[in-house]
Amino acid sequence: MREIVLDTETTGLNPLTGDRLVEIGCVEIYNRIPTGQVFHVYLNPQRDMPVEAFNVHGLSAEFLADKPLFPHVVDDFLAFIAGDPLVIHNAAFDIGFLNAELAKIGRPVLTFDRVIDTLSLARRRHPGASNRLDDLMNRYGINSSRRTKHGALLDSELLAEVYAELCGGKQTALSLTAAETTAIVIEGQVATPLQRPRPLAPRRSEAEDAAHAAFIATLGENAIWNEYTAGS
Repeated sequence: MREIVLDTETTGLNPLTGDRLVEIGCVEIYNRIPTGQVFHVYLNPQRDMPVEAFNVHGLSAEFLADKPLFPHVVDDFLAFIAGDPLVIHNAAFDIGFLNAELAKIGRPVLTFDRVIDTLSLARRRHPGASNRLDDLMNRYGINSSRRTKHGALLDSELLAEVYAELCGGKQTALSLTAAETTAIVIEGQVATPLQRPRPLAPRRSEAEDAAHAAFIATLGENAIWNEYTAGS
């Protein structure tokens, strides 16, 4: 299933009092695995940048002055997210800002029935704990060393990893190498499992191999699966 992990940066906390979007970052995932396809844009908010917001994301009014306005990128943004579910941490904040910008130009707003709020998921899985994105990355052992400042695209990439863990994990400890023979004890007796003399023959057909290769081709040249097929 295709989903879009999304994050934004803004000039402040409330679009109703004049705060604006300054960055949108989206990461496409398929069955919770990033495909390498992203949408990323900086936006000119047409206003000053409060120091409190600058200290969070490091985006100055001078840097954003030559960036596009939201109406100039809205079609590309909506085409990228299409009608797929949106995975967002503290979704009310980001959806509130996106809908404020969409309403300004008379475009339909985003509805919450397509939103997966990872903050709500985290609160159900870790009740009573702090569930900020930083806390979740630490909890799941996700490398956050690149995150010296908030950034919409980087935070979306990190949230994609957190989301996979919230949904059951990526089985990072799964090993496909041959296991060593290990003695086990059954009712006080030591038993050693026998090794299969010959590996089982592959059960997939040539047609299934071809179908799998065709599916991988649809993920694009930046898909991580290409790293595994390059040497085959």
